[in-house]
Amino acid sequence: MLRAIKQQVTVPPDGVIKIYSKELQPGSQAEIIVILKQLPKPPPQGLLRFMGKGKGAFATAEQADAFIRGERDRWE
Repeated sequence: MLRAIKQQVTVPPDGVIKIYSKELQPGSQAEIIVILKQLPKPPPQGLLRFMGKGKGAFATAEQADAFIRGERDRWE
């Protein structure tokens, strides 16, 4: 016969959930299923976070200037 134990918990920052119950006997086999009520919303990401991260993007203005200068020199 299957028995269920239902508890409400808040997941701490380390993600470890502890379950306490007098029904849990040492050596017993148990299967754990975690059902999340709602996932926390990720923090909003501003445009500045992505600047300089994409392929072909430059981390500094000096790098961009050097690239543009090199391209202009090739055109002449």
